[in-house]
Amino acid sequence: MPTGVIASLDHEGRGLIVVDGKTVFIDGALPGERVDYDVYRRKPTYEQARTLRVLEPSSDRVPPRCPHFGVCGGCSMQHLDSAAQVAAKQRLFEDTLRHLGEIRAEQLYAPIHGPAWGYRYRARLSVRFVAKKDAVLVGFRERKGSYVADMGQCEILPPQLSALLLPLRELIGGLSIRDRLPQIELAVGERVTALVLRVLEAPSADDEILLRDFADRHALVFYLQPQGPATAYRFHPPEGPPLSYLLPDFGVEHFFSPTEFTQVNHAINRVLVRRAMTLLEPRAGERIGDMFCGLGNFTLAIARSGAQVLGVEGSAELVARAAGNAAANGLDGRVEYRVANLFAATTESVAAFGRLDKMLIDPPRDGALELVKSLSADGPRRIVYISCSPPSLARDAAILVRQQGYRLRGAGVVNMFPNTSHVESIALFERPPVSC
Repeated sequence: MPTGVIASLDHEGRGLIVVDGKTVFIDGALPGERVDYDVYRRKPTYEQARTLRVLEPSSDRVPPRCPHFGVCGGCSMQHLDSAAQVAAKQRLFEDTLRHLGEIRAEQLYAPIHGPAWGYRYRARLSVRFVAKKDAVLVGFRERKGSYVADMGQCEILPPQLSALLLPLRELIGGLSIRDRLPQIELAVGERVTALVLRVLEAPSADDEILLRDFADRHALVFYLQPQGPATAYRFHPPEGPPLSYLLPDFGVEHFFSPTEFTQVNHAINRVLVRRAMTLLEPRAGERIGDMFCGLGNFTLAIARSGAQVLGVEGSAELVARAAGNAAANGLDGRVEYRVANLFAATTESVAAFGRLDKMLIDPPRDGALELVKSLSADGPRRIVYISCSPPSLARDAAILVRQQGYRLRGAGVVNMFPNTSHVESIALFERPPVSC
C-alpha cells in the first residue's frame, strides 16, 4: 500500500499530496501526517483515496466527537482541533485569493468563530423507510452515496433537536405515509422550533392525531409541505408565536417562515453583522445598497444607523418578508426594497438604483460577477462583500481591483459551519478619493 506525507488540506477538508505529478486527495488525513492510504478512484490528473492507517499523527488531530463521523456526510473535519480548523480555512481562503484572483488583502481580519457544537439552527434531514428492515431512518445522507445515515444523534444540532432523531423515527414509522415523507426541514427560532414535513401524500386522520400529539409532547410546531417551499403551511398548533431571530446589537427582530433562507448559525450571524457594520460604517445622510438582501439580515442593521437603505433581492417573496420586517421594527421609513435579478445586472440596471454611497453584497455561491462588472466610475466608494464561496469572491475581487479601481483593504474568514470544510468570508473594498 502507498504511504505519503500530507502537504495541506483541500477545499473539502481532504489531505493533499502530489505523487509523480498527480494530486492525490486522501480522506481523513491531516497536514503533516504520514499515512498509509488506499486509492479508490483514479483519473488522468488526480486520484482519490482513503486513509488506512495514520503512522505519524498531527498534533492537531483529536478524537471525533460524533459516533457517526466517517459515515454521515455532514461533518468532514471533526478529527481536526477546532482552532486548527479555523487556521486551515484562513490559509485556504488566502491561497484562493492569491492563486485564483492573483490578489492579496492589505489586512487580514481576525477570524470570526464560536462554539463548535450545537450551533446548527437550520437543517434539512432526509427520511427513508427501509422496507427490508421495516424501519425508518432520519438523518443526513451518508458521505458517499444517496443512503440516509443510521443516526441516533447529531452533535452539531442543538441538543433538543438531536434528541428528537430517534423519536422522529418512531413517529414516522407509525404513519400511513411513512414511505411518502422524504424530508424534514428544521428551523429554530427565539420562541419556537418548527419542523416542516415534506409530504408527497396527505396524512390520514389517524396520522394527524399522531402528529398533533408529538408536537404537543415535544413543544414543536409542525408544518406540512405538499409541494414546493411556498406551499408549506402551519399544521399544529395552528396558533402561536412566529419564527424569528434577534440582532440584539441593533435592536432588530427578523421574522421568517421555516422554508425561507436564514443563516444556520445564529451566534456567528450576530458577530458577522456586527463586523459588517464596523467595516461599512453606515451614517445618517448616506444612501447604501444592500445587494442580495434576502429578508433584510443586514438591511435593518444598516437602517438602524440612520442611513437610507436600498435592499435588492431576486425573490418577490423574500422582498415582501423583508418589507414586513422593516415595518415590524419601525424602520420602513428608512428602507426601500426592489425585486431585481442581480445575476443579470447591467450598467443601466445598476444605474437605475440611483446614487449609492456604499454597498453591501451578500450573494449565493455563484457570487456577484455581473453586478461588480456593472458598477460605474461614480459608484459606491466602499463595498463590504460577504461570501460563502472563496473562488467566487476571488474572481469578483480581481474585477473590483483590476477593472473597477478598488483596493482590497482587508479580508478574513467566518467559521459559520464548524467541523465542516465550508468557508465563509468577509472583505472590504474601497476606492481611493478622487483628487481634484
